Formats: sequence, structure tokens, C-alpha cells
Amino acid sequence: MDKAQITGVLKDIAVFLELKGENSFKIRAYQSGARALERLEDNFDTIVEEGKIASLQGIGQALALKIETLYHEDHLPFYDALKASIAPGLIEFLDIPGLGGKKVKHIHDALGIETIKALKEACESGAIEALDGFGAKSAEKILSGIANREAYSKRHLWWSVQEFVHEIVSGLEAHSLVKRASVAGSFRRRLETVGDLDFIVASGTPGPIMDWFTEIDGVKEITAKGETKSSVRFENGIQADLRIVSEKQFVFALHHFTGSKDHNVMMRQRALSMGYRLSEWGIFEKDSEGTIPIEAVNDIQTESNLFKFFGLEMIEPELREGLGEILAAENKELPELIESHEIQGVFHNHTTLSDGMNTLDEMVQQAESFGWSYIGFADHSKSSVQANGLNEERVLKMIAQIQSFNESGKSPVTVFSGIECDILKDGSLDFDESILGRLDYVVASVHSSFSQPEEEMTQRVIRAIESPSVTMLGHPTGRLLLRREGYQIDIFKVIDAAIANRVIIEINANPQRLDMDWRFWKQAVQRGLMCSINPDAHSINNLNYFEAGVNIARKGWIKSDSLLNSRDTDGIKRWFTERL
Repeated sequence: MDKAQITGVLKDIAVFLELKGENSFKIRAYQSGARALERLEDNFDTIVEEGKIASLQGIGQALALKIETLYHEDHLPFYDALKASIAPGLIEFLDIPGLGGKKVKHIHDALGIETIKALKEACESGAIEALDGFGAKSAEKILSGIANREAYSKRHLWWSVQEFVHEIVSGLEAHSLVKRASVAGSFRRRLETVGDLDFIVASGTPGPIMDWFTEIDGVKEITAKGETKSSVRFENGIQADLRIVSEKQFVFALHHFTGSKDHNVMMRQRALSMGYRLSEWGIFEKDSEGTIPIEAVNDIQTESNLFKFFGLEMIEPELREGLGEILAAENKELPELIESHEIQGVFHNHTTLSDGMNTLDEMVQQAESFGWSYIGFADHSKSSVQANGLNEERVLKMIAQIQSFNESGKSPVTVFSGIECDILKDGSLDFDESILGRLDYVVASVHSSFSQPEEEMTQRVIRAIESPSVTMLGHPTGRLLLRREGYQIDIFKVIDAAIANRVIIEINANPQRLDMDWRFWKQAVQRGLMCSINPDAHSINNLNYFEAGVNIARKGWIKSDSLLNSRDTDGIKRWFTERL
């Protein structure tokens, strides 16, 4: 296991011990150990391999041994046994926002509740509200968390299933009887979350392919198996369908099952207006009741050919949402979508100075491996105590460290100094201008008081945007995908304020956020908003999240001239110095 994974295990142990009612000293030992690893600036691998873990403040010999076991063996019997001793339902409670180990234990001890269903009933009956330390608002928040959990239970983050999907597609493509294969559906359109998976295959011999699909490792249940379609459910909860068609039908099936529903309706309407019927099986004469496709179908081997037949430019899957893409394709006004190689650097990132897992040097090395020209660091400000936020003195030391790094010439990557500055409840910032003005850029973000009414939250954020030193607005709605909705905010008032003050709004590319939502971006960039794709990386591995941000930028019709990250280093410096 790496440092991040081990830190997560230590945090889990602390929570599990809370659930078991263990003494506070034992709990704090694991909490302190986790914080020690989070704040570690030296190379973790070297420290473990040299046997120096126990020398770190907050880590004793016993805990050091457990960390070494996790590092070398990827599991810890103590952790496995501890987790197994806790009712699974109680662990599920921890996924509900606002419920930590202490509160879950209190609920369990007082009411004997061990299932989500029983917890919901207790909230509805008033039993939770009556408990010491809870109340009506707590019960309402728990019910909201349960509702979100139920609503999202059948969906998965796009990012979390991509490797799984690619393995299946690769397996299909390698099958000797498969002529063509592709994933379709919402995954292909790169929606932030996906439900069922759809795979399309061209083959004249479907039987052995269906056998292969239904026998993939991890299949828990075969819900249907036929000659042209099979459905399975995997152990990870994902439902997947495989459809097998002829080579002539492949393009039409792929287009149809990629969707969306609105896009397909509009395409069928366009076909009808031209005297044709379009379906997953092909293109037919409008007035014909037969099932024989028109002769021209033989020439349609790609989706590009399909769109061309209807007088349209190629519409990339990400844009097929029924949001004006067909008219734009007809008028040759589709945007040239961003590609990953156009990204020259990112800005919202964290190091061991706050709650990141890697040092500045390690993060820069990773940026260099991507071929980036620059990287910016925006560690947390002082109000984010839980994230080891920087005070004024530490900010000044960080600026000096970055200046020294750049002057050393040890990397071709330029480092920009920033801060993720908390937007306080009244819209003021965590630091005054005397500190913020010394930084290259400032990311302003809301991290508290999420329950403010919409008007208050909107004015709070706009006040921050109007601050002279604010360069970017971080995760502007605060949403966590499949966990919680964003706070109430008039996003278009915020967008207009950002444009008026030349403030960038980020696509927070953390796969759990992807905030601002892609549905707002088309209109936003048309109004003149500048975007920055920011991974909100807390480790070197998190820097890969920029790819998820590229997905959202493509879905949002964002072109390179509206994307800060597409500029070179000199272009970035000009933007930071001349934007006002």
C-alpha cells in the first residue's frame, strides 16, 4: 500500500474503535498516526524501507509495525478482524453526511439500530430527534443523506468504472469472432455518473461471444442470455448488457445505444423530415413498411458517415445530449473539443504543507512526467484547521520555498504560488490583501456553512469574487457526486459576477465533484467566462484527475481559447498580472 492508502486505513481503524467504544487514547493514537503521515514531507517509501517510521512524531513502535505490515503486505489482520466485528449496517451509516463514529455509536447504543431501514424509521418516528446531541435538524439531515444514498445506489462514478469498462472492451476486441466492438450508453457520452453499461459487438457468430461475456470473472448473476442480447450483474453492483448485431447494423446500433434519448429523438425527427426512418437497425424509406434498409446504408461504415448522410458534421459522443448539437452540426458551428494533450498545467493542488500526501518536489516530478510546463499549488488557508491550513507565517515560507525552487533550475516545470482561501460566512476571505497580494493566484472556496439560504450564499460567493486578489472560484456548488447535492446558489449570478471581475471558475476535476456542472458551461463560455481544469489533487496519483476535467470541458462545449490550462507559461503569467 502507498501512503494515502495506509493513511485511510488508520483513519478507518480510529472510526471503528469509536464504534466499538474503545478508550479515547487508543483512538487518538490512530488519528495522530494518520495526521503524521498526511503532514510527512519526506519520502515515505524511503522512511519505511529504512525502518524510521517510529521516529516520526505521533507514531510509536506498535503503530509503526502496523504501518510497515500494510506497506509490505497490503493488508493488516488486526484491521480485517476489527472491521469484521462491526455490524455491516453501522459501517454503512458512516457514508451518510454528518454521521461519524461517535454519533453512530450513540444511535446504536440508545436504539439498537443496525440497518439503514431502521435508521430511516427512527428519524421519521422522532426517535433520533429525541436523542441527546441530535434534534430536528439532525434527523432531517440524516433523512436527506439516506434519500441521496437510495437515489444514487444504482449509479457509479464514470472515473471508478473506466478501467473495468476498458478491460471488457479489450476482451471483446481480442475475441476471434468479433469484427467490431465498443462501449455505448452514458459511459461513452462521458457522463459524470453512469448506470447500466452497454456494449455493442458486430459478429456473425454470437453464441461463443455470449458465452465469453456471461463467464467473465466477477459476474455474480446472469439476468438474461439470448442469441443477440445478454445481461449480467457483476459483484461490484454494475449491470451490463451486450448486444450483438451484423457488421452492416453496427454503426446504427452504436449510435442509437450511445444516446441520449433527446439526441436520438431529434435525429429521428431529422430523418423523417428528409423522407427516411432512422433506427438501431439502419435507415429506411419513410413510407415503406418493409425492413430492408436503403441501398446507401452499405456506404455507412462510421458514425461520421451516418451524420454526413443527414447533412451534419460529426457529433462527438460527449455532445449528444439534445442541447443544440444537431443545429450546430448543420451550421458547421460545433466547437473543436479540447484534447488532453492541450493541457499544459493545473493549479488547484495540495501538498504536505496542508493535507496533501506528497511534497512539492514529488508533485512537480509528476507534472514533469506529464510533459506539463507549469503547476500551481493552492494549499488550504488557516480556517481549514481539519486540513492543516496555513497561517500567515507559513504562507510566506511557502512563497519563499517556491521562489527558491524556481530559481534553482532543477526542473523545467514552473511552479506558481497560490492558496485555497476559505470564503467565510459573510463573504470575506481568510487572509487580507497584504498576504493574498503576494501570491501568484488565489482560489477562493466555500468549506463551511453550506445551509445558508440561496440569496445569502449567492451574495457570499459574489463578495469573494469581487475581492481584488481572487483569481479563481473553487468547486462553486460544493456538490459531492452520489453523496450530496450542492448548496443552494444562483449559479448564473455567480457566473456573471466572475465574468465582470475576470475571475476564473474551475472545473474541479476530482471525480467526486466535477464542479461546475457541465450543463452550465456552454452558456457560461458564450457569455465570456474563463475556465480552468483543476484536479484538486492531494497526491501525485490525483493529478491524473485532470482527464476527468477534460471530459467535462468537452461536454460543456469549452474551446481552448476559454481554457486557462491551454496557455503556455508566459500566457499564464500575463493572465495573472494583467487580468485587472
